[in-house]
Amino acid sequence: MLNRHPHLLRLLLFMPLCLVSPLRADPADKPAPPIVGAGAHFAWVIFNELKPELERASGRHLELHGRHSALGMGCSAGLKNAARHSPMNETFGFVCCAIDDAELARRGLVLHPLAREPLLILVNAANPVRNLGTEQVRAIFRGTIRNWREVGGPDQPIVVVTRLHCKQRPGHWKRILPRAEDFRRDRIDVASAEEMVRKLDDFRWAIGHLGATWAFRPEDRVRALTIDGHAPTAANLAAGRYPFYRQLGAVVRADARGDVLKVISAVEQSRALRKVARKYELLPLTGKRP
Repeated sequence: MLNRHPHLLRLLLFMPLCLVSPLRADPADKPAPPIVGAGAHFAWVIFNELKPELERASGRHLELHGRHSALGMGCSAGLKNAARHSPMNETFGFVCCAIDDAELARRGLVLHPLAREPLLILVNAANPVRNLGTEQVRAIFRGTIRNWREVGGPDQPIVVVTRLHCKQRPGHWKRILPRAEDFRRDRIDVASAEEMVRKLDDFRWAIGHLGATWAFRPEDRVRALTIDGHAPTAANLAAGRYPFYRQLGAVVRADARGDVLKVISAVEQSRALRKVARKYELLPLTGKRP
């Protein structure tokens, strides 16, 4: 019978090989794990906006964490995530502070400055005050000016709202006042950007501060003041006319190699970064610290 059906003979001979030698996937066909970025929301925005371009440039999928803004999820989380990097687990961090050389050396990290971000001085949309001087802003946050009448507004007490994160690091809110203890003691401290906007919405006579990359909703009843007659724009940052800003950047391990560096380099060289900068009034940096 088998002689009359040779194809059946070949099938019977092949079957034992299938039973004892199952096919195995080639390890080279296994997709590389994603490159993971995490940290400060305001620097996350840049990478999230550029994500498709960065994935094309690196040939890798990116997993980006930083959509939410809260204490404990900012620059410190970015530094910790960068330190986790290994050849098989490529990571980097987002920061919204100009990390100093001593901390970078201690952690074995390298900072890549990307842009200066205007620090908005915000009030409730119902407040008729449209402009403050630099020193008036500082006096309000210090507590030496306590009524809007003192700066040309209505006779209403000023409610100060602050988010004093990264107290040991330079820049950011320290361009208003250099130390946390310099701010009014009877202020409202918040833990997130979302809470900052809510407080300014709730208190008609409040004042606060927030980075320009925050995505305000149409229903948010807040607006930014001009300072010394100058709006919080990239052009005014470049000309030195707007005084309040912070530095957005990315951090990687000093010994990092591989595709994670392609991601950072792609941001630094991207023409699309200019588009993101225009959207949020960021002042792109060239890789040198301001």
